[in-house]
Amino acid sequence: MTGKLTWLLMLMSLLCLIGLGVSGILVSKAQERRQKLARRFAETVAPYRKTKAIDILAYRPAPAKDRSLAETVAAMFAFHPDRLDQYPVRWWVVLGTAFLIALFAARIIASAHAALGILSVPILWVLMSRAFFGWVGGRRRDKLLKQFPDALAMMVRSVQVGIPVLGALNAVAHEAPEPTSVEFSRLAADVAMGNPLDEAASEMGRRNGLSEYRFFAIVIGLQAQTGGGLSETLDNLADLIRKRLALRDRGKALSAEARSSALVLTGLPIALGAGLGAMNPAYMAPLFHAREGKMILGAAVLLLTLGTLSIRFMIKRSLT
Repeated sequence: MTGKLTWLLMLMSLLCLIGLGVSGILVSKAQERRQKLARRFAETVAPYRKTKAIDILAYRPAPAKDRSLAETVAAMFAFHPDRLDQYPVRWWVVLGTAFLIALFAARIIASAHAALGILSVPILWVLMSRAFFGWVGGRRRDKLLKQFPDALAMMVRSVQVGIPVLGALNAVAHEAPEPTSVEFSRLAADVAMGNPLDEAASEMGRRNGLSEYRFFAIVIGLQAQTGGGLSETLDNLADLIRKRLALRDRGKALSAEARSSALVLTGLPIALGAGLGAMNPAYMAPLFHAREGKMILGAAVLLLTLGTLSIRFMIKRSLT
């Protein structure tokens, strides 16, 4: 009985192996047929293809692994060396001022805990530098985004009356307000120097960090590859951006109550502390002179800061 079971198992194993082999052969033949069809399709389409297909990933920002050491350190402070003209203050002034403020704050923290004061210097330095550069960059991007639909509409009108694309770019550079005029002036200069329009527009989008500018680069590149009416395409893009702006403004209006609550919750402890200090300085003195009071005050400031940042992060995520 045992011998018959062994032979039966061997027969079933042999059949399974034969089945696997046949399946492998069929799969390999199907793959060969797909590859042959793909080659035939490519050979058929190749004579009619003007240029290679556009790589959409090329319009995304460069990944962090491609940065140099200096660019990595600058990114840690949210500072971009290739955007010096976008900052109202010299970058070294901002970093120096932030470092002095961090030292002053660290001295206050060190009076309660020496090691914590030393560790807080680089943290506060980086955070304050990032806050300033992020605030400046955010304001500039917001202006560019609000002005971009009007700039596209200006290009559409110029193209519709027969003006070439370079002339339309120059018209936007002369007529649009800053900072859009500055960016389109650089774009027109790059195109006049011989750079392809899609590559120059892609560089403009990378330089400003706006996805809408990268959409513009993609539209220009696709239009150059496939042809068609540029004015209609740009008009559709401008309408899309206007709808995105309207949706963002609606989100801000709906979140106004949450932002007002965050402002009140942040300012209320500060206002109450200042009021108590003015009415009864002796009551608030232990917070600034006693060691335990300094630790309590530092913990309160830390928790208030973390709470404010958390609320702001949640509101920003809900609007994205």
